[in-house]
Formats: sequence, C-alpha cells, structure tokens
Amino acid sequence: MSLVLQTTITSLPLIARGKVRDIYAVGDAHLLMVTTDRLSAFDVVFPTAIPNKGKILNDMTHFWFKHFASLVPNHLSGISPESVVAAHERNQVAGRSVVAKRLKALPLEAVVRGYLEGSGWKEYQHSQSVCGIALPAGLQRASKLPAPIFTPATKADVGDHDENIDFARTVSLIGEDMACQVRDTAIRLYQSAADYALTRGIIIADTKFEFGLDENGILTLMDEVLTPDSSRFWPLDHYQAGVSPESFDKQFVRNYLESIHWNKRPPAPELPTEIAEGTGAKYEEALRRLTA
Repeated sequence: MSLVLQTTITSLPLIARGKVRDIYAVGDAHLLMVTTDRLSAFDVVFPTAIPNKGKILNDMTHFWFKHFASLVPNHLSGISPESVVAAHERNQVAGRSVVAKRLKALPLEAVVRGYLEGSGWKEYQHSQSVCGIALPAGLQRASKLPAPIFTPATKADVGDHDENIDFARTVSLIGEDMACQVRDTAIRLYQSAADYALTRGIIIADTKFEFGLDENGILTLMDEVLTPDSSRFWPLDHYQAGVSPESFDKQFVRNYLESIHWNKRPPAPELPTEIAEGTGAKYEEALRRLTA
C-alpha cells in the first residue's frame, strides 16, 4: 500500500498544505484538493501516516455529496484530477483527490451536535449550556440532545486551536441572514445523515460542515463531509449514555494519546504501528458500514 504524507506535484502551483489536504491551483476557477494520509489530533499534525486514510475520506465525502444532492449544491466540478496533473504525478492524486470549484469560504466551521460529547460535554458541566445554548439539567456524557444544536467554531490555521463561538459571534462574522442560512442548512444535513446512519447501525454524534459562496452568492457545501476526521461515529449496538462510547473515528488515537500523557503541543510523537493500523481499520469500518 502506498502511503502519502505529502504530495510533490510540480505541474500546478501549490496554494496551501492544510492539516490533511494539499491544495493546488487549477487555473483561476478551480482547485485540486488532495487528501493525504496525514493525521491531525488536538490540532497537531502527526508524522505517522494512517493506511488508506486519504482514499477513505475521499470516498466517504463523495458518498455524502451524492446523498445530499437534492438538499444543497457542492463544490465538485466534475473534472478528473488525473487530467490536470502531469502523467508521472497521477499516482499521487488517483482515488484521493477532487477538482473543486473555487468558492469564497465562510470563516467558520458549522458544527452540529446531536449528542453531548467532547468539548460540548466539558462546557455543559460548567455552564449547563453549549455555545450559549441552554440545555436541560441532568444530562450525562453522550446523552442524546432533545434536538440537534448548531455550535459553530472559528476555523483555525494549522497548529492553532478551533474556538467554539455563539450565534451572536457568528452573526458578527457573516451577517444575520447568512448565519441563519448556514445554521438551518447544517442542521438539515445533519438530521438527514443521522437518520440514514441509524439504518446502518451507526450513531452520528456530531459533525462539522464547511461552506462557501459561489460566484452568484449561493451557499455551497465544500471540503470534507461527514468523515471520521470531521465527525463522531458510534456503533448503535454498543451505545450507552453516561460513558464515552467506542467509535469509528479519531477518538481511537485520541484515547491512546491521552494514555501516554502527551502535552498536546508540537512536535507530535510518532504513532506505534498498531495504533496507526488500528485507526485505519476504524476508518475502513465506518466507510464499509455507511456505504456498502
């Protein structure tokens, strides 16, 4: 299996290397987005590749784009990634890339939570609320919320931490009309995906979407969608409120990092082979269950 930690494409101008994706310019109207096998945890990029991760994320995002086709437009251009790079570079993009329309990206992550876990659970214990949204008393860790909630975050640069924000801050960033449109669209997408996933034996506890505006100002879904990198996937048959459920996502590697008492600051440690392969297996299982 060929692992890709970083691409070396020279036939196109490199625009940026994100936590997971390498992005190249394809003329003025499009971008080549290559999903590598890099892993980011606690907002730090690791030096260890996760087997098949980039292709799994790419396949899962394509699956959800198709699932949401009637609900929201997306950034796919329909152009083959292999057609925009040199012949000797096609192996770097095959199965792990898209040529996307250039959009005006909105400066936030549209997080939707259906269950109480992660930073939401930590905040709830202190304030009985998440991102300014009051919640009922007595909820446990991993409790299902009365209804999905929109809890946006600022989008951090590589090495920085995302910051949870309230709706008022969202309005200040993108305006009230767009904030309402993003909130309502994100909740609608989450609910559609969560309902479908339950039929496949998976609970989608939370996820984050990213949106941009096209040349006509139309809200458009972009980047990755409902992958194990951007979501919490729990097996329905093992779910129990009050405990942190096992998962098909990055929680597997997060648990390992907590166990070794890593300080969550760069440089990140190398991951043992069994942890890297175990993480890849979790991702593979999520893809199989959701899309088989």
